[in-house]
Amino acid sequence: MLAEIITIGDELLIGQVIDTNSAFIAKTLNEIGVSIYQITSIQDDKPHILRAFKAAEGRADIIIITGGLGPTKDDITKKTIAEYFADTLVRDTGVLKNIETLWKKHGRGVLLQVNKDQALVPSKAKVLMNTIGTAPGMLLENRNKTFIALPGVPFEMKKLVKEQVVPALKAKYNCPFILHKTLLTQGIGESTIAKRIEAWEDALPSTIKLAYLPNLGSVRLRLSSKGFIEEEVKQEVAAQINTLLPLIEDVFVGFEDEVTSLELLIAKQLTQAKKTLAVAESCTGGALAEKFTQNAGASTYFKGGMVTYATETKVKILEVSEQIINTHSVVSAAVAEAMAKNVRQLLHADYGIATTGNAGPSKGEASADIGTVYIAVATKNAVISEKFTLGTDRKRVIKRAVNKALELLEKEILKK
Repeated sequence: MLAEIITIGDELLIGQVIDTNSAFIAKTLNEIGVSIYQITSIQDDKPHILRAFKAAEGRADIIIITGGLGPTKDDITKKTIAEYFADTLVRDTGVLKNIETLWKKHGRGVLLQVNKDQALVPSKAKVLMNTIGTAPGMLLENRNKTFIALPGVPFEMKKLVKEQVVPALKAKYNCPFILHKTLLTQGIGESTIAKRIEAWEDALPSTIKLAYLPNLGSVRLRLSSKGFIEEEVKQEVAAQINTLLPLIEDVFVGFEDEVTSLELLIAKQLTQAKKTLAVAESCTGGALAEKFTQNAGASTYFKGGMVTYATETKVKILEVSEQIINTHSVVSAAVAEAMAKNVRQLLHADYGIATTGNAGPSKGEASADIGTVYIAVATKNAVISEKFTLGTDRKRVIKRAVNKALELLEKEILKK
Protein backbone atom coordinates (compact mmCIF):
# COMPACT_ATOMS: atom_id res chain seq x y z
CA MET A 1 0.00 0.00 0.00
CA LEU A 2 1.47 3.33 -1.12
CA ALA A 3 0.86 6.81 0.27
CA GLU A 4 1.88 10.26 -0.81
CA ILE A 5 2.13 13.24 1.52
CA ILE A 6 1.38 16.73 0.19
CA THR A 7 2.23 19.70 2.38
CA ILE A 8 0.76 23.05 1.35
CA GLY A 9 2.14 26.45 2.25
CA ASP A 10 4.38 29.14 0.83
CA GLU A 11 6.12 29.30 4.22
CA LEU A 12 7.53 25.81 3.58
CA LEU A 13 8.93 26.74 0.18
CA ILE A 14 10.77 29.86 1.38
CA GLY A 15 12.31 28.06 4.36
CA GLN A 16 10.38 30.05 6.95
CA VAL A 17 8.89 26.89 8.45
CA ILE A 18 10.52 23.46 8.57
CA ASP A 19 8.24 20.62 7.49
CA THR A 20 8.16 18.27 10.49
CA ASN A 21 4.62 17.08 9.67
CA SER A 22 5.77 14.86 6.82
CA ALA A 23 8.35 13.10 8.98
CA PHE A 24 5.75 12.31 11.64
CA ILE A 25 3.13 11.13 9.17
CA ALA A 26 5.63 9.00 7.23
CA LYS A 27 6.90 7.31 10.39
CA THR A 28 3.41 6.68 11.72
CA LEU A 29 2.07 5.24 8.46
CA ASN A 30 5.14 3.07 8.08
CA GLU A 31 4.42 1.52 11.47
CA ILE A 32 1.08 0.22 10.16
CA GLY A 33 2.50 -1.13 6.91
CA VAL A 34 1.89 1.82 4.59
CA SER A 35 4.90 2.74 2.45
CA ILE A 36 5.51 6.38 1.51
CA TYR A 37 6.06 6.74 -2.22
CA GLN A 38 6.62 10.49 -2.35
CA ILE A 39 6.50 13.66 -0.25
CA THR A 40 5.62 16.88 -2.07
CA SER A 41 5.58 20.48 -0.84
CA ILE A 42 3.60 22.97 -2.89
CA GLN A 43 2.53 26.60 -2.75
CA ASP A 44 -0.89 28.02 -1.86
CA ASP A 45 -2.04 28.12 -5.47
CA LYS A 46 -5.21 26.44 -6.76
CA PRO A 47 -3.87 25.22 -10.14
CA HIS A 48 -0.73 23.90 -8.42
CA ILE A 49 -2.77 22.09 -5.79
CA LEU A 50 -5.10 20.55 -8.37
CA ARG A 51 -2.15 19.30 -10.44
CA ALA A 52 -0.53 17.84 -7.31
CA PHE A 53 -3.73 16.00 -6.36
CA LYS A 54 -4.07 14.52 -9.85
CA ALA A 55 -0.44 13.39 -9.98
CA ALA A 56 -0.57 11.89 -6.49
CA GLU A 57 -3.75 9.98 -7.29
CA GLY A 58 -1.92 8.35 -10.18
CA ARG A 59 0.94 7.22 -7.93
CA ALA A 60 -0.52 6.35 -4.56
CA ASP A 61 -3.48 4.70 -2.86
CA ILE A 62 -3.57 7.14 0.04
CA ILE A 63 -2.99 10.89 -0.27
CA ILE A 64 -2.39 12.79 2.97
CA ILE A 65 -2.63 16.59 2.77
CA THR A 66 -1.59 19.03 5.48
CA GLY A 67 -1.89 22.81 5.61
CA GLY A 68 -4.13 25.46 4.12
CA LEU A 69 -7.18 24.74 6.28
CA GLY A 70 -7.06 27.94 8.33
CA PRO A 71 -9.63 30.77 8.43
CA THR A 72 -7.80 33.36 6.32
CA LYS A 73 -8.13 34.08 2.60
CA ASP A 74 -4.78 32.48 1.74
CA ASP A 75 -6.01 29.13 3.10
CA ILE A 76 -7.55 27.71 -0.06
CA THR A 77 -7.05 23.97 0.38
CA LYS A 78 -10.61 23.16 1.45
CA LYS A 79 -12.20 25.00 -1.46
CA THR A 80 -9.75 23.38 -3.86
CA ILE A 81 -10.53 19.92 -2.51
CA ALA A 82 -14.24 20.58 -3.08
CA GLU A 83 -13.50 21.61 -6.67
CA TYR A 84 -11.32 18.54 -7.26
CA PHE A 85 -14.13 16.25 -6.11
CA ALA A 86 -16.79 18.24 -8.00
CA ASP A 87 -18.37 18.93 -4.62
CA THR A 88 -19.74 21.86 -2.65
CA LEU A 89 -19.01 23.06 0.86
CA VAL A 90 -21.69 22.58 3.49
CA ARG A 91 -21.85 23.64 7.10
CA ASP A 92 -21.24 20.80 9.54
CA THR A 93 -23.16 21.46 12.75
CA GLY A 94 -20.85 19.23 14.78
CA VAL A 95 -17.77 21.16 13.68
CA LEU A 96 -19.48 24.49 14.35
CA LYS A 97 -20.42 23.37 17.85
CA ASN A 98 -16.81 22.28 18.43
CA ILE A 99 -15.56 25.71 17.30
CA GLU A 100 -18.00 27.49 19.61
CA THR A 101 -16.96 25.28 22.53
CA LEU A 102 -13.28 25.99 21.94
CA TRP A 103 -13.98 29.73 21.65
CA LYS A 104 -15.72 29.82 25.00
CA LYS A 105 -13.17 27.56 26.66
CA HIS A 106 -10.24 29.77 25.69
CA GLY A 107 -12.05 33.09 26.12
CA ARG A 108 -11.30 34.32 22.62
CA GLY A 109 -14.06 36.95 22.51
CA VAL A 110 -16.41 37.40 19.57
CA LEU A 111 -16.66 34.46 17.17
CA LEU A 112 -16.25 36.01 13.74
CA GLN A 113 -17.91 34.76 10.59
CA VAL A 114 -14.52 33.80 9.18
CA ASN A 115 -14.07 31.45 12.11
CA LYS A 116 -17.59 30.03 11.77
CA ASP A 117 -16.80 29.29 8.13
CA GLN A 118 -14.22 26.76 9.24
CA ALA A 119 -17.24 24.51 9.80
CA LEU A 120 -17.72 24.39 6.01
CA VAL A 121 -16.61 21.02 4.64
CA PRO A 122 -17.11 19.18 1.33
CA SER A 123 -20.46 17.38 1.42
CA LYS A 124 -18.80 14.09 0.42
CA ALA A 125 -16.23 14.25 3.23
CA LYS A 126 -16.19 12.29 6.44
CA VAL A 127 -15.30 14.79 9.15
CA LEU A 128 -12.36 14.02 11.42
CA MET A 129 -13.27 16.10 14.46
CA ASN A 130 -10.40 18.26 15.70
CA THR A 131 -11.17 18.66 19.40
CA ILE A 132 -8.12 20.87 20.06
CA GLY A 133 -8.42 23.17 17.04
CA THR A 134 -10.98 24.83 14.81
CA ALA A 135 -9.93 23.28 11.48
CA PRO A 136 -11.42 19.80 11.06
CA GLY A 137 -9.75 16.95 9.26
CA MET A 138 -11.53 15.47 6.25
CA LEU A 139 -11.54 12.05 4.60
CA LEU A 140 -12.77 11.58 1.04
CA GLU A 141 -12.66 8.67 -1.36
CA ASN A 142 -12.34 8.80 -5.14
CA ARG A 143 -11.98 5.80 -7.44
CA ASN A 144 -10.75 3.60 -4.53
CA LYS A 145 -8.21 6.24 -3.55
CA THR A 146 -8.31 7.79 -0.09
CA PHE A 147 -7.70 11.52 0.38
CA ILE A 148 -7.18 12.81 3.91
CA ALA A 149 -6.80 16.53 4.62
CA LEU A 150 -5.34 17.57 7.96
CA PRO A 151 -4.59 20.91 9.63
CA GLY A 152 -0.99 22.06 9.38
CA VAL A 153 -0.63 22.85 13.10
CA PRO A 154 1.63 19.98 14.25
CA PHE A 155 0.01 19.10 17.58
CA GLU A 156 -3.46 19.13 16.02
CA MET A 157 -2.31 17.02 13.07
CA LYS A 158 -0.59 14.46 15.31
CA LYS A 159 -3.66 13.94 17.47
CA LEU A 160 -5.86 13.39 14.41
CA VAL A 161 -3.38 10.97 12.84
CA LYS A 162 -3.04 8.86 15.98
CA GLU A 163 -6.68 8.80 17.02
CA GLN A 164 -8.59 8.86 13.72
CA VAL A 165 -6.43 8.46 10.61
CA VAL A 166 -4.56 5.34 11.69
CA PRO A 167 -7.70 3.44 12.82
CA ALA A 168 -9.49 4.39 9.57
CA LEU A 169 -6.64 3.17 7.37
CA LYS A 170 -6.17 -0.04 9.32
CA ALA A 171 -9.86 -0.81 8.96
CA LYS A 172 -9.87 -0.17 5.21
CA TYR A 173 -6.57 -1.67 4.03
CA ASN A 174 -4.86 -5.01 4.54
CA CYS A 175 -1.28 -3.78 4.88
CA PRO A 176 1.90 -5.84 5.15
CA PHE A 177 4.13 -5.86 8.20
CA ILE A 178 7.09 -3.50 7.67
CA LEU A 179 10.25 -3.93 9.72
CA HIS A 180 13.18 -1.52 9.96
CA LYS A 181 16.15 -2.54 12.09
CA THR A 182 18.90 0.07 12.41
CA LEU A 183 22.41 -0.63 13.71
CA LEU A 184 24.52 2.26 15.01
CA THR A 185 28.25 2.32 14.27
CA GLN A 186 30.84 4.83 15.40
CA GLY A 187 34.38 5.68 14.37
CA ILE A 188 34.64 4.79 10.68
CA GLY A 189 33.18 6.39 7.58
CA GLU A 190 30.51 5.23 5.14
CA SER A 191 32.90 4.13 2.39
CA THR A 192 35.10 2.19 4.81
CA ILE A 193 32.22 0.30 6.35
CA ALA A 194 30.72 -0.36 2.89
CA LYS A 195 33.98 -1.94 1.75
CA ARG A 196 34.15 -4.06 4.88
CA ILE A 197 30.66 -5.51 4.47
CA GLU A 198 30.58 -5.59 0.66
CA ALA A 199 30.37 -9.38 0.33
CA TRP A 200 27.65 -9.60 2.97
CA GLU A 201 25.65 -6.85 1.26
CA ASP A 202 25.95 -8.52 -2.15
CA ALA A 203 24.51 -11.72 -0.68
CA LEU A 204 21.43 -10.04 0.84
CA PRO A 205 18.14 -11.55 -0.33
CA SER A 206 15.98 -9.32 -2.53
CA THR A 207 13.42 -9.05 0.28
CA ILE A 208 15.83 -7.07 2.47
CA LYS A 209 17.11 -3.59 1.61
CA LEU A 210 20.16 -1.93 3.19
CA ALA A 211 20.53 1.83 3.58
CA TYR A 212 23.58 3.77 4.78
CA LEU A 213 22.74 6.81 6.93
CA PRO A 214 26.02 8.66 7.59
CA ASN A 215 26.71 11.47 10.02
CA LEU A 216 29.90 13.03 11.33
CA GLY A 217 31.82 10.18 12.94
CA SER A 218 29.01 7.66 12.73
CA VAL A 219 27.02 5.57 10.27
CA ARG A 220 23.61 3.98 10.77
CA LEU A 221 22.91 0.80 8.84
CA ARG A 222 19.19 0.28 8.29
CA LEU A 223 17.82 -3.09 7.17
CA SER A 224 14.26 -2.97 5.85
CA SER A 225 11.89 -5.76 4.92
CA LYS A 226 8.15 -6.37 4.65
CA GLY A 227 5.71 -9.22 4.30
CA PHE A 228 2.32 -10.44 5.45
CA ILE A 229 3.73 -12.98 7.93
CA GLU A 230 5.34 -10.90 10.68
CA GLU A 231 7.36 -13.70 12.28
CA GLU A 232 8.96 -14.69 8.98
CA VAL A 233 10.03 -11.11 8.31
CA LYS A 234 11.57 -10.80 11.78
CA GLN A 235 13.41 -14.11 11.52
CA GLU A 236 14.88 -13.30 8.10
CA VAL A 237 16.16 -9.89 9.22
CA ALA A 238 17.54 -11.33 12.48
CA ALA A 239 19.46 -13.99 10.51
CA GLN A 240 21.11 -11.33 8.36
CA ILE A 241 21.99 -9.23 11.40
CA ASN A 242 23.65 -12.22 13.05
CA THR A 243 25.86 -12.57 9.98
CA LEU A 244 26.61 -8.84 9.86
CA LEU A 245 27.54 -8.24 13.51
CA PRO A 246 30.89 -10.11 13.48
CA LEU A 247 31.98 -7.89 10.59
CA ILE A 248 31.39 -4.65 12.52
CA GLU A 249 31.77 -5.68 16.16
CA ASP A 250 34.62 -3.21 16.78
CA VAL A 251 32.50 -0.21 15.70
CA PHE A 252 29.01 -1.42 16.64
CA VAL A 253 27.32 0.79 19.25
CA GLY A 254 23.88 -0.75 19.47
CA PHE A 255 20.46 -0.92 17.85
CA GLU A 256 18.60 2.34 17.33
CA ASP A 257 15.47 1.06 19.06
CA GLU A 258 17.57 0.32 22.16
CA VAL A 259 20.01 3.23 22.19
CA THR A 260 19.76 6.19 19.84
CA SER A 261 23.24 7.63 20.32
CA LEU A 262 26.68 6.95 21.73
CA GLU A 263 26.18 9.45 24.55
CA LEU A 264 23.04 7.61 25.65
CA LEU A 265 24.93 4.32 25.57
CA ILE A 266 27.64 5.87 27.76
CA ALA A 267 24.97 7.23 30.08
CA LYS A 268 23.49 3.76 30.41
CA GLN A 269 26.90 2.19 31.06
CA LEU A 270 27.84 4.76 33.72
CA THR A 271 24.47 4.51 35.44
CA GLN A 272 24.54 0.72 35.57
CA ALA A 273 28.11 0.75 36.90
CA LYS A 274 27.24 3.55 39.36
CA LYS A 275 30.14 5.61 38.02
CA THR A 276 30.34 9.35 37.43
CA LEU A 277 31.82 11.68 34.84
CA ALA A 278 33.34 15.17 34.80
CA VAL A 279 34.23 17.16 31.67
CA ALA A 280 36.83 19.85 30.99
CA GLU A 281 36.59 21.58 27.63
CA SER A 282 38.56 24.09 25.67
CA CYS A 283 38.08 23.95 21.90
CA THR A 284 34.67 22.22 22.13
CA GLY A 285 33.30 25.07 24.25
CA GLY A 286 30.69 23.09 26.20
CA ALA A 287 29.43 21.00 23.27
CA LEU A 288 30.65 17.78 24.89
CA ALA A 289 28.91 18.47 28.20
CA GLU A 290 25.73 19.36 26.32
CA LYS A 291 25.68 15.88 24.75
CA PHE A 292 25.02 14.51 28.23
CA THR A 293 22.96 17.25 29.86
CA GLN A 294 20.43 17.44 27.03
CA ASN A 295 19.13 14.04 28.14
CA ALA A 296 16.93 13.44 31.15
CA GLY A 297 18.55 11.74 34.12
CA ALA A 298 22.06 13.07 33.48
CA SER A 299 22.42 14.16 37.09
CA THR A 300 22.76 10.53 38.17
CA TYR A 301 26.16 10.19 36.49
CA PHE A 302 27.27 13.64 35.25
CA LYS A 303 29.07 15.62 37.98
CA GLY A 304 29.62 18.73 35.89
CA GLY A 305 31.80 20.44 33.35
CA MET A 306 34.25 23.29 33.02
CA VAL A 307 34.75 25.35 29.86
CA THR A 308 38.29 26.63 30.40
CA TYR A 309 38.66 28.32 27.04
CA ALA A 310 41.48 30.74 27.81
CA THR A 311 44.92 29.61 28.98
CA GLU A 312 44.55 31.76 32.08
CA THR A 313 41.35 29.92 33.02
CA LYS A 314 43.01 26.55 32.62
CA VAL A 315 45.64 27.65 35.11
CA LYS A 316 43.48 29.49 37.66
CA ILE A 317 40.30 27.41 37.62
CA LEU A 318 41.38 23.98 36.42
CA GLU A 319 44.80 24.23 38.11
CA VAL A 320 46.80 23.13 35.07
CA SER A 321 50.49 23.83 35.70
CA GLU A 322 51.91 26.84 33.84
CA GLN A 323 55.12 24.84 33.45
CA ILE A 324 53.27 22.12 31.52
CA ILE A 325 51.68 24.72 29.26
CA ASN A 326 54.97 26.55 28.64
CA THR A 327 56.82 23.31 27.95
CA HIS A 328 54.29 21.53 25.76
CA SER A 329 51.93 24.30 24.46
CA VAL A 330 48.30 24.75 25.45
CA VAL A 331 47.30 22.44 22.59
CA SER A 332 49.11 19.27 23.57
CA ALA A 333 48.64 15.81 25.00
CA ALA A 334 50.21 16.89 28.30
CA VAL A 335 47.71 19.71 28.79
CA ALA A 336 44.75 17.52 27.80
CA GLU A 337 45.86 14.88 30.30
CA ALA A 338 46.30 17.46 33.06
CA MET A 339 42.83 18.87 32.34
CA ALA A 340 41.24 15.41 32.49
CA LYS A 341 43.03 14.43 35.70
CA ASN A 342 42.30 17.73 37.44
CA VAL A 343 38.60 17.96 36.54
CA ARG A 344 38.10 14.39 37.73
CA GLN A 345 39.70 15.22 41.07
CA LEU A 346 38.08 18.64 41.49
CA LEU A 347 34.59 17.30 40.86
CA HIS A 348 35.19 13.93 42.59
CA ALA A 349 34.23 11.86 39.55
CA ASP A 350 35.24 8.37 38.45
CA TYR A 351 36.05 9.54 34.91
CA GLY A 352 37.44 12.82 33.67
CA ILE A 353 37.53 13.75 29.99
CA ALA A 354 39.12 16.80 28.41
CA THR A 355 39.48 18.48 25.03
CA THR A 356 42.02 21.04 23.90
CA GLY A 357 42.74 22.05 20.35
CA ASN A 358 42.60 24.61 17.59
CA ALA A 359 39.20 24.72 15.89
CA GLY A 360 40.10 27.75 13.78
CA PRO A 361 39.75 29.91 11.83
CA SER A 362 42.99 31.35 13.25
CA LYS A 363 45.66 29.71 15.41
CA GLY A 364 44.98 31.83 18.48
CA GLU A 365 47.24 31.28 21.50
CA ALA A 366 48.74 28.03 20.24
CA SER A 367 50.97 27.24 17.29
CA ALA A 368 49.16 23.99 16.49
CA ASP A 369 47.65 23.65 13.04
CA ILE A 370 43.96 24.34 12.65
CA GLY A 371 42.02 21.15 13.23
CA THR A 372 44.51 19.71 15.73
CA VAL A 373 42.71 18.38 18.80
CA TYR A 374 43.98 16.44 21.82
CA ILE A 375 41.50 14.43 23.89
CA ALA A 376 42.29 12.76 27.21
CA VAL A 377 40.40 10.45 29.55
CA ALA A 378 41.44 10.03 33.17
CA THR A 379 40.49 7.41 35.72
CA LYS A 380 41.68 6.87 39.27
CA ASN A 381 44.59 4.75 38.08
CA ALA A 382 45.53 6.05 34.63
CA VAL A 383 45.16 8.72 31.97
CA ILE A 384 45.26 8.22 28.20
CA SER A 385 45.22 10.75 25.37
CA GLU A 386 45.07 10.83 21.58
CA LYS A 387 45.83 13.41 18.93
CA PHE A 388 43.36 14.01 16.09
CA THR A 389 43.49 16.05 12.91
CA LEU A 390 39.92 17.01 12.13
CA GLY A 391 39.97 19.41 9.16
CA THR A 392 39.72 23.18 8.85
CA ASP A 393 36.01 23.99 9.11
CA ARG A 394 35.41 25.25 12.66
CA LYS A 395 31.94 23.80 13.20
CA ARG A 396 32.92 20.42 11.79
CA VAL A 397 36.09 20.33 13.88
CA ILE A 398 34.06 20.86 17.05
CA LYS A 399 31.48 18.22 16.12
CA ARG A 400 34.16 15.72 15.18
CA ALA A 401 36.08 16.41 18.38
CA VAL A 402 32.95 15.72 20.43
CA ASN A 403 32.39 12.45 18.55
CA LYS A 404 35.99 11.36 19.05
CA ALA A 405 35.77 12.22 22.74
CA LEU A 406 32.69 10.03 23.10
CA GLU A 407 34.41 7.17 21.29
CA LEU A 408 37.50 7.43 23.49
CA LEU A 409 35.45 7.59 26.68
CA GLU A 410 33.34 4.58 25.73
CA LYS A 411 36.46 2.51 25.04
CA GLU A 412 37.79 3.33 28.49
CA ILE A 413 34.50 2.46 30.15
CA LEU A 414 34.51 -0.93 28.43
CA LYS A 415 37.95 -1.70 29.87
CA LYS A 416 36.55 -1.80 33.37
